[in-house]
Amino acid sequence: MPVRVQSDAFDTDWEVKELTAGLTDIGAIVTFTGVMRRSNDGSDVTTMTLEHYPGMTESELERVEQLACQRWPLEACLIVHRVGTFRPGDGIVLVVTASAHRQAAFAAAEFLMDYLKTQAPFWKKEAGPHGERWVEARTSDEAAAQRWEAE
Repeated sequence: MPVRVQSDAFDTDWEVKELTAGLTDIGAIVTFTGVMRRSNDGSDVTTMTLEHYPGMTESELERVEQLACQRWPLEACLIVHRVGTFRPGDGIVLVVTASAHRQAAFAAAEFLMDYLKTQAPFWKKEAGPHGERWVEARTSDEAAAQRWEAE
């Protein structure tokens, strides 16, 4: 199932149509689009730069996508993650999961996003009036990801 790391913007509608074309056993499609916001902790952010290690990043995303496909009965799955410099309102990540039933599609999408927020090999730097700073995973994101270890 597809995984892409790219600098270009994505079109969610087009991606869903391409992913699910010809599949007739799908009863639920869940999409999640992560968008850059202006404020993360009360400070204004004007740009965010995402970096990655080409080759390693794609391999790791493929690994976690395979885990999701093993845990839930997915008919289709897609991860598109952008790299480069972004401004508020820009789409950064797209996760699409499709299954016969909504529970599997929702759970798999949450699992993938919790992984992407906490463990995926991306490095994020925010810039604004406060200067630049590297961003680490938040405690709330780490707690959300831990629930999948217990299952």
